Amino acid sequence: MHVTIRKAGHSDLADILGIYAYAREQMRRNGNPTQWGSSQPSQEILTEDINNGNLYVICGNGQTGGVFAFLTGDEPTYQVIAGSWLNDLPYGTLHRVAGNGTVCGVVERCIAYCGSICPNIRVDTHERNVVMRHLLEKNGFTECGIIYVRDHSPRIAYQRLIKYESE
Repeated sequence: MHVTIRKAGHSDLADILGIYAYAREQMRRNGNPTQWGSSQPSQEILTEDINNGNLYVICGNGQTGGVFAFLTGDEPTYQVIAGSWLNDLPYGTLHRVAGNGTVCGVVERCIAYCGSICPNIRVDTHERNVVMRHLLEKNGFTECGIIYVRDHSPRIAYQRLIKYESE
């Protein structure tokens, strides 16, 4: 399967909303019904991500099979952590990773892509999102502590520093 990653456009929004609906259902089935509830991420957040050039789609054989947001610079909710980050170097933040099952390895592909932009990556997830927690740990992320998102609910914070062969 030929897989590509590109910035999302407004014309991708219907596919993106479908992917998130699928992901919410999978999360619910796996014991994590509250992380995204019945409507998160909202269309407004996704539109803002598209407008800011931070939302990406993963396409396989011409079909959209995954979506994620990647932002560089400081993430406000990461300023306070119960624990400690691996370092204080500039970082990128991975948010809202989801797939619809049509492209294999969505998480691995988005991590590799993001690592090519910024080798120092931070991400957070709900404690009940055992699938994502497993995938993060499998892909070299270290659990760093607890952060609190905008609605003040806790999330497990992870970080991965990709080292280059020359280091």
